[in-house]
Amino acid sequence: MHKPLRIAALAAACAVAGGALYGAGAATAGQSTANSTHEPYNIGLLVKDIDTYYGTTLDSNGVYQASPDSPYAKDLAGIDADAKRYIDKAARKAHKHGEKPAVVFDIDDTLLLSLDYEKRYNYTYNSATWAAYVNKADRPAVFGSPELVRYAASKGVEVFYNSGLSEAQRSAAVENLKKVGADVNLDADHMFLKDAANPPSYLSGCAAPGAWKCTTVQYKSGTRKHIEDDLGYEIIADFGDQYSDLDGGYTGRTYKLPNPTYFVS
Repeated sequence: MHKPLRIAALAAACAVAGGALYGAGAATAGQSTANSTHEPYNIGLLVKDIDTYYGTTLDSNGVYQASPDSPYAKDLAGIDADAKRYIDKAARKAHKHGEKPAVVFDIDDTLLLSLDYEKRYNYTYNSATWAAYVNKADRPAVFGSPELVRYAASKGVEVFYNSGLSEAQRSAAVENLKKVGADVNLDADHMFLKDAANPPSYLSGCAAPGAWKCTTVQYKSGTRKHIEDDLGYEIIADFGDQYSDLDGGYTGRTYKLPNPTYFVS
């Protein structure tokens, strides 16, 4: 799921220091400075910038939390406000034309915040520690995201989840989403996770049983194609914290949520 921040330090620094608002239609390859020949942004300063952006604090339980008054929270509030306006308009249009509107959400750092893990492990990834962290099912919500899930459902929009979590992590993901209030369509027909042992037939171009070769874009866009072509929905919006969550088509508007802690190609 994760890749170390080290190779994308400058790109993340620019996102933080610039206070950029990641909004609608931002799913472009905008993070391309990893191969720059000039000196990268200092990693120590970068970590300080990330903490400032999140308003990182250690709570009474020893868990790193983002502040609701942080630049991060303000950026999310702007994205959520735009998304609600768009969902309302697009849903009404879709229903008028007899279509079945849907929205798609990534999970990690789109709905569930992994800041505590990133801080504790110095912005690096290890499959064992990550699995243990996910299985605790105790991540806080990304500000505003559970409310956005419920808002879409209230407008008659079908909610789907398209995540890089593994099939083995399904029960933990469901439990955690329920805890934060994103308790909408958490069944297997709506939550798509990576199943390398038994990949679905609609990913046959890049995955076979025991031989998963899909890139993130292939997996995510292939799943959206399945939702549209096989299940008959019109995806009006796709939400993710990585550009690879959003690229590849089969969606209406795309919303890139801020995440300066890791980069998934």
